[in-house]
Formats: sequence, C-alpha cells, structure tokens
Amino acid sequence: MNSIPENFHKRMKNMLEDEAEPFFQTYQTKSYQGLRINTLKTSVKEFLRITDFELAPIPWCSVGFYYTEQDRPGKHPYHAAGLYYIQEPSAMSVVEYLDAAPGDTILDLCAAPGGKSTQIAAHMEGQGLLISNEITASRAKALSENIERLGIKHAIVTNESPERLANRFPQFFDRILVDAPCSGEGMFRKLEEACRDWSLGKVEECALIQKDILDSAAEMLKPGGTIVYSTCTFSKEENEERIAFFLQNHPEFQLIEIDHQHGIAPGRPEWGSDRADLSYTARLWPHRLEGEGHFAAKLQKQYEDSFSSSARPSKGPKVDKTSWQLFEAFFQENLTIHKWDGNFILFGEQLYLLPQGAPNIEKLKVLRPGWHLGTIKKGRFEPSHSLALGIHTNDVKQSISFSAKSPEIVRYLKGESLLVDEKYKGWILVCVDGYSLGWGKVSNGQLKNHYPKGLRWV
Repeated sequence: MNSIPENFHKRMKNMLEDEAEPFFQTYQTKSYQGLRINTLKTSVKEFLRITDFELAPIPWCSVGFYYTEQDRPGKHPYHAAGLYYIQEPSAMSVVEYLDAAPGDTILDLCAAPGGKSTQIAAHMEGQGLLISNEITASRAKALSENIERLGIKHAIVTNESPERLANRFPQFFDRILVDAPCSGEGMFRKLEEACRDWSLGKVEECALIQKDILDSAAEMLKPGGTIVYSTCTFSKEENEERIAFFLQNHPEFQLIEIDHQHGIAPGRPEWGSDRADLSYTARLWPHRLEGEGHFAAKLQKQYEDSFSSSARPSKGPKVDKTSWQLFEAFFQENLTIHKWDGNFILFGEQLYLLPQGAPNIEKLKVLRPGWHLGTIKKGRFEPSHSLALGIHTNDVKQSISFSAKSPEIVRYLKGESLLVDEKYKGWILVCVDGYSLGWGKVSNGQLKNHYPKGLRWV
C-alpha cells in the first residue's frame, strides 16, 4: 500500500479523533473502481443486457456501477464507442447535486479530464449550452477527447483562466461546477505520486487558488443560479473553511442542504468558523462508504431586483459557399439528419456546429467550438471522428455493425482494413453491436479504415 505522509497522518488523527482508526484502516485495502453509463448513447437497462461486466450499483448515482479488476472496461470496444466513462465512485455524487437539466446554460470551470462534464451533458440530454473549461493546455486536450468520445454535441471546450472567463461572461450561467484543484488527499490510496506530492504547504497553496476560482464563479452566475463546489481532499482549509470564507465575503449566497444518504456525512461546522449551515455540505469518507472520498457544497445566489449579462451572442467565420457545397454534398449522399440545432461555423478548414445560445468566443483559447463535423479539403469534405461518435445508425444511409467479441472489431480498432459485402460503397459508419465507433470508406468490397491513428489499439 502507498506510504501516507506523516503530517497528514497527524492532522487526520486530530481531526477525526475516534474515527481516525477506521479511516486509516481503509489504506490497507484496495481502492474502489467505477464506471458511469453514458445515457446519451444507451440506457442502463440496455447496457446491463449487452455487457458481461460484473457490476454492482453505486447508491448515489443511478447510472453508476462498481466493476471488478477482471472486467478491464478501459480495454473494451464499448469504451471506444463512448458507452461509459470510467470514474471514481465518490466523484459521481457531485454532479447529482448540481441538478443540471435540459436547456440550462452551464459552466464546468475546472473540467479536465471530463468525468463531471460528461455527466452534466447526460443530464442536459443534448439540450442547452455546456462550456467545459480547463486552464492547463495538456489536460484541456484530454477533456476535449472525452467530450468527443461520449458523443457530446452541445459543448464548447475552452483553455482559459477563470478570471478571463469572468470578464467575458458576467452573470451568464444558470449553474456552475467548481471541481477545484486540490491537494488530492482522496487519491492517496490510488496514486503513490499523490502521496509524494502532498505537503501542508500545498494545502495552503490550493486553498488560495480555490478562493480566486470561487470568486470568479460568483461573478459568472446568474441570480437564482447554483454553484456546486467540490474537492477530492479531506483538509478543512480546502473545504469547510473555504466555504465559510466565501460566504463571509459573498453575502448574496446561501448554502443549500445536500441530502445525506448512503453513508454520506454532513460537513463539520467546527472546521469552518462554527457556522451551523456548514452541516448542509457533504463529506464522503472512505471508511463510511465505498469510495475514495469527496467534499461538496451547494451554493445558491440570491435574486436581485434586476440583472443583465453583457455577454454578446456568438460570432464566427461564416461558411463560404464552396465549403458549404462540399459539406452539403456529403450530407445529402451519406446522412439522413433532418435538423441541425446550432450555427455552422468554419475555423480554418474545420467545420463545426456551434450550440444555440453560445456566447461570443472570439479571442478566447478554444479547443472545441461545438460539434466538430469534419474538414474541408481540396474538392471534398471529410467527416470527423466526432461526427461519427455523435450520430446513430438511423442518421446514416450506410452502416455496418460487428459484435464486440468479433475479430473484425479488434482489427478495426487497430486501424486495419476489412473485407465487407460489395453492396457497400463510399462512406460507411462502423459500429459495435449497433453503436457508432468510427468511419470507413468502401471500394470493391474493401473497407478502408478511418479510425484516428492516435486512438488505435496497439
């Protein structure tokens, strides 16, 4: 088992007192592993019917399940098709508190690698606007890839600081998730590097960063809106103390009580200026439930007599006539989609569908300005992997499906060509058990593989 830092051990012993011993005993056991079914692509009932994973329900998330080491869901074709997201079980609780709904305008402010963003998107059922932001460029790339894999079409992925976003989007969002960067104490059982990187100084440093992030989030939230703040750490400085300080400096906010069920404990007022309402927050302790640990607080901004947002509507390079004709030719020949919800925009050679209600994103660092449809190349349109993962078999004129256990699926995921019936010609959607996986192009009975090189199985 991983070596626990001595100062962490002393601090938690003082904080937990009689509960310290059962808390530390969890570090002698293996961590829990979970996956969350992506209801944008399948239902829980259907997924349980087709899978042979050994799954057990996670009580605080209706689409979450524990899996065993033998299942190896990260190496399964269903993972490549975006049917689920592998996520630490206690982390699945946070988005449930956000109450995201279809039609909302939502910001996930610290979104990488994308677990909570993809969970929010499923609650939104493809309707509304989701901006998923990550300040670290390398992590923002992973976030964008997960948004793509799970077939999310109404999200914009940005790589910005919270302060820059706050300047652009005052009072713009209905709901904001702040899954704040933290000292990561809830990762000690899973990651040796989390233990090595930890220090009391890091706890203090993270608490200061969290203060600034929360202040920016407060600026961007509409009156009546909700912020959910969360961490995967146990320190009072990053949890109860952080919320108490925020409420002291933002009297327009109040805490909303989180339902404490399934072993989820209330926050501790004595760890945050003795504010009684800190008991409304949630503590997921590893010795009380089957998860690594989390903290969450739900904050609501009070209504004002009047408010306005200065965020301007979206703008983007218009699609020129030639580019549009190339896309339309592909569309007419290969797709059966009758309605496109959003505005077509062109970034260089890349064609996107910008979500309806999107604000102006000019001069922001944007990795994904909506649903990536494909590339305008010389004299032709080439569909993107994102387009394949965002559609279903009834959206295309040609599709071919293989079993998850078939050698053809493994060959396809490795980037190899396949032999198929000569009745197929041109672009074809390749599927696993009826779920879209990627593109192929057929000529004379041979399917040329268009699965992205960077994603291919080795």
